[in-house]
Amino acid sequence: MKEKIHPKYQETTATCACGAVYKIGSTKDNIRIDICSACHPLFTGKQKLMDTEGRVQKFQKKYANVKPKAKKKTAKKKKTSKKKTKK
Repeated sequence: MKEKIHPKYQETTATCACGAVYKIGSTKDNIRIDICSACHPLFTGKQKLMDTEGRVQKFQKKYANVKPKAKKKTAKKKKTSKKKTKK
């Protein structure tokens, strides 16, 4: 291994937006994260919607009066089987 080319690996803290603090090993100091296992919906079982720009409401307003199109019924083709005989 070459000397003086690798970053310094150290113990640092990772702070989540929910306030949870974890001690981890990293090459960076004091990492800030948006979501962790304490607040992630997969682990908590609670759905949390983070929509700061109102995109969900904008979508719902835009498509509130739109009705889904009815599916066209297509006639199914009958399968014909041709038997091959071996000679």
